[in-house]
Amino acid sequence: MTASSGADQPPPPSSNGTGALLVVGDVVTDIVARHRTPLAPGTDTVAAIRTVPGGAGANVACWAAHWGCRDVRFLGRAGADAAAWHEEALRAAAVRPHIAVDPDAPTGTVISLVDAAGAAAERTFLTDSGAALRLSPADWTPSLLDGVTWLHLSGYLFFAEPSRATARAALASARARGVTVSVDPASAGFLVRHGVDRFLADGAGVDVLLPSRDEAELLTGQSGAAGVTGIADAAAELSRRFPEVVVKLGGEGALAARDGRVRVRVPAVRADARDSTGAGDAFTGAFIASRLAGAGLREAVSEGCRAGARAVSRVGARPERAPLSGGLEGGRAPRGT
Repeated sequence: MTASSGADQPPPPSSNGTGALLVVGDVVTDIVARHRTPLAPGTDTVAAIRTVPGGAGANVACWAAHWGCRDVRFLGRAGADAAAWHEEALRAAAVRPHIAVDPDAPTGTVISLVDAAGAAAERTFLTDSGAALRLSPADWTPSLLDGVTWLHLSGYLFFAEPSRATARAALASARARGVTVSVDPASAGFLVRHGVDRFLADGAGVDVLLPSRDEAELLTGQSGAAGVTGIADAAAELSRRFPEVVVKLGGEGALAARDGRVRVRVPAVRADARDSTGAGDAFTGAFIASRLAGAGLREAVSEGCRAGARAVSRVGARPERAPLSGGLEGGRAPRGT
């Protein structure tokens, strides 16, 4: 599928800032357990276990900085037990942290069980949100948007109070300033429990929606739709509600829709999968960084696929080294169309 005339242009520039990205979302501690044999209930299963910084929102911020965005900021909430560690990890990734320290709740923790024997290194999460979804409207101030061109909200925020109220306040502030807003629905499981209609109402005013296949199907009532045609129909339907919809398809790449039509389809980048944790966050971070650098829709989706492939080839949900220089990944100048 190819873009029609004008469909691959960069987003209109915001009058609010000069390319800064603010991510508001979750920061958690990931415990990644990679096992090569089936889990054995009631006894031991050998696994390689690591403790690493994570959280969908924080991961997106780190990947955006890694992919060339020079001014990335992050707002989240952590417990006193690990707030300093997470701040240090974010700074090391060239992200400016604004971590609210929760006096009562511990830092959120996710146990990620990764089937290391499977070709896709699929993961299953056990989640204790802890302080992450206690992000309060009192932690938000519109001044966090000073100089910001793009606001990204982690969908996890919408699934609980008070973080839902915080996300809505941030969205309202961004709309008032003409800042581009994106949302990643984050979790099909939480989306079912929260309610599709409620999520869609909360997302009114969002410019870019970045769901997974499962999330896109849930949001349109097309769960279980057959193949590429079904997901294309779901993306097209969502693009009548959100100006730009980018659906992440994992090993099948990604597609993007506008104005009720799929405009871009990009295949996946081949990778030796070791851990799929954070692959969608990597896609989102690279996509946003590329758009902020002036890339058109097709190129930004392609950069997202490249970042997703890089993420699954390593253990953990964050980039493996210091940010890359020179705009888009690899130092290439962006193309407008």
